[in-house]
Amino acid sequence: MLYLFEVHIKSGYTAEDYADAWVRASELIQQAPGARGTRLHRKLDDPSVLIAIAEWDSKSERDAMELKHSPDIAAIIRSAAPFCEIRPIGEFGEAEWVVLPPGAQ
Repeated sequence: MLYLFEVHIKSGYTAEDYADAWVRASELIQQAPGARGTRLHRKLDDPSVLIAIAEWDSKSERDAMELKHSPDIAAIIRSAAPFCEIRPIGEFGEAEWVVLPPGAQ
């Protein structure tokens, strides 16, 4: 399952500033059972907008991680919160329809 959220960086803060906090929190979150990795992408036409994509074995494993409070993760998230706006996009299942270029696997 994929969990996606959009990050809007506020004036005076940079995507690199946010990415520093995101990497630190993600390194801890990725230790949870079921975590498969996460990626942070910058919007091509607006460098103050990022999209994060976290992959999990299942929704229940991601939910279990969320329920288990980590003071370290919470502190990192709080440190970045005043400088950005997080907009959850949602939770998505595995792709049901896939089209790849010829020869791709």
